[in-house]
Amino acid sequence: MKLLPSPPTTQPSSPPPQPRRSRQWIPFGKPKFLIYGAIALLTLLLIIWAFRPTPLRVEVGTVQRGTLQVTVDAEGKTRVRDRFTIAAGVNGQLDRITLEAGDSVTKGTVVAQIDPLPQTAAVRQALAQLAEWRAQRAGVDTQRPKAAALQQTRDRIAVATANQQQAAARVTQAEVALQQAQRDRQRAQDLQTNGAISRQQREQAELTERTRTQELAAAQQAAQAAQSEIAAAQQALALLQQQESDPDYLLRVYDARIASTEAQLAQLQDTAGRTAMRSPVTGTVLRVLQKSAQFVSEGTPLLEIGDVAKQELVIDVLSTDAVKIKPGDGILINRGEGTPPTRAKVRRVEPAAFTKVSALGVEEQRVNVIGDFVDPAIGFGDGYRVDTNIVIWQNSDVLKVPLSALFRCGQQWCVYRVNGSSHAQEIRGRAERQTIELGHRSNLEAEVHQGLGAGETVILYPAEQLQEGRSVVSESFTR
Repeated sequence: MKLLPSPPTTQPSSPPPQPRRSRQWIPFGKPKFLIYGAIALLTLLLIIWAFRPTPLRVEVGTVQRGTLQVTVDAEGKTRVRDRFTIAAGVNGQLDRITLEAGDSVTKGTVVAQIDPLPQTAAVRQALAQLAEWRAQRAGVDTQRPKAAALQQTRDRIAVATANQQQAAARVTQAEVALQQAQRDRQRAQDLQTNGAISRQQREQAELTERTRTQELAAAQQAAQAAQSEIAAAQQALALLQQQESDPDYLLRVYDARIASTEAQLAQLQDTAGRTAMRSPVTGTVLRVLQKSAQFVSEGTPLLEIGDVAKQELVIDVLSTDAVKIKPGDGILINRGEGTPPTRAKVRRVEPAAFTKVSALGVEEQRVNVIGDFVDPAIGFGDGYRVDTNIVIWQNSDVLKVPLSALFRCGQQWCVYRVNGSSHAQEIRGRAERQTIELGHRSNLEAEVHQGLGAGETVILYPAEQLQEGRSVVSESFTR
């Protein structure tokens, strides 16, 4: 077998040589580099912003000129200036009072009535006695006492003696009844304490005791009257006997009797006139003290009357504040938000103080300040509680700063004022501490003598973290 020679291997031809160009540097990943750079710069800015000093948010106010009032604030009450207490003029049975608190009355109107019958009966008896004495005196010159007159007087003595004995028996009976009522009342109290009977039964026993006491008093008065009648009859008998021998003496005796009876009659008529209690002024019923019908003693207060249009203020203040108040100072009566205060003025500062225990249990020396209404006392009644401000100093052109901006710096007063700029409802700046000199102070503002000027902005309620030079910001402030 003959081997054939292999065909020759063909080599691919190489590309033709290219012309050589100059070498140029191109940054690696250019778009990514810009992004990473921006992120780094933004992160740096955020770190700087996060660690920068944050302005302290504060409340601010403005130093300005205006009116400043220094007041003594205290509670007081209103009262009717001229108050009249109507009291029972005599002992007797009071009729039910129909007037109510707030009713108007005119001067001379009957406001209370006591049963006049006992008093008018005494007046009629005195009139009869006076007529008798006058008639007897007229007959002294022409008539001598006769046996019939003497016998009549003796009969009168006998009748009076019998009446006196009956009255004494009634007194004894009333005493026994009173003793029994007292025992019943004592038993009722014991039983009611132990719960054996009701309170009404105990009160009934007490009422029975009082009734028996009055019955005993009436019986004793009747006995005294009977005894007086015996004495009078005996005296009349003696006078008749003396008339037989001494008519002139009898005339003088009758004159004395007539004068005495006339004086007694005048007193009884005055007493009878006091059974009707009349209003001394035109005004309003302030208070009814005894409403129901009952037996009252002379001098028992029945009701109070006054003119509510004529009122005054009674304000009790601390004695340390009273020395600052003088007659003529203005008084402002607070009537609530949205309502202008009612004006009054000080009439008198009472010279004597009194001790009063405060709500905290502290004893205080207080003084009453009496004031008069300048404005009409509309809406005020007797005894109304009021909140008052007594103006002890005021000025209409004062440089003043809010009291809430002040704080102590050693022995002086200081404020933080804001050195910065304001935009719309926001103010920014730095806090600067300023020492000031103060004058008068009210509850809200203080007078500035030195250290601040009108229009400057100060920080209200300065906090402990507020320091000199601290950045502050406020969203709203008072011009």
